[in-house]
Amino acid sequence: MRLPRLLCCLLLLPLLWLGQAQAKVRPYDDMVASGVLRVAVYDKFPPYSFQQDGQPRGVDVDLAKRLAEGLGLRAEFLWMVPGESLDDDLRNFIWKGHYLRPGVVADLMLRVPYDRNYSNKRNDVGELANAQVVMFGPYQRERWQVVHDARRLPQVSSIAAFREHRIGVELDSVPSFYLGSVLGGQLSAMTVHFPSTQEAFDAMRAGKVDAVMALRGELDWMRAQAHDEQLKNAENTYPNLGEPAWDIGMAVHESNRQLSNAIDGELEDLVHSGELEKLYAGYGLRYELPEFYQDTQ
Repeated sequence: MRLPRLLCCLLLLPLLWLGQAQAKVRPYDDMVASGVLRVAVYDKFPPYSFQQDGQPRGVDVDLAKRLAEGLGLRAEFLWMVPGESLDDDLRNFIWKGHYLRPGVVADLMLRVPYDRNYSNKRNDVGELANAQVVMFGPYQRERWQVVHDARRLPQVSSIAAFREHRIGVELDSVPSFYLGSVLGGQLSAMTVHFPSTQEAFDAMRAGKVDAVMALRGELDWMRAQAHDEQLKNAENTYPNLGEPAWDIGMAVHESNRQLSNAIDGELEDLVHSGELEKLYAGYGLRYELPEFYQDTQ
């Protein structure tokens, strides 16, 4: 006899809770003994982390492999589907685990904003929201970017160009909200929303929009794949955009500072040797030093 759906869910709840409670953070010595570094990266997020022909690819994937090799380990990947917030991702992959993956958390997570205000964020009762996480290792500076098709829009002298030219954005993204509100909402009528940045970019190539606004890394990758010299980067600024550029780093559990210290040393070598910049160039991306390293130059 089939149990009612609600009863099934109630019976499963203790098992789901138990699975989450059993997630165990591995000490550094256990990682070394296993020969494996478990790294959490976002799935379906080219050029940073994605799977092609069953193989992991992307800048973050390659960086994780280099870091693991430097520690004498092999990188093993846990693929993340973004939660409602970064807090969710840190909880599910760094310190608590997820009921769909009981007993397993990552040793290291990539593509975490390296931001003091976020690290010190407090919850509703005044406690650190991510007290069980150490955010460290800035390795890239990311920016918002506009790419335009010079055949229909020869130049973008300012964001005001999109009073008359259609621009594509990913739905519910920062560019979506920004273009809908900047200049008193004057650009909203010419802002076209798509399910993904790739679909917005494809629409530009098809002549449906004249430009796209998205993450610089994503657009660099798409331009490199398109092999079209008429797709140009706009070099204008974005007035009233709160965070036009920010640093990207890593995260480990707060008990794994030995791991974060070891990775910091490997990362510093990759940055100063120029190897990290070459890694980005291999995917057609421009590399910009995080502010942490700019201050030490």
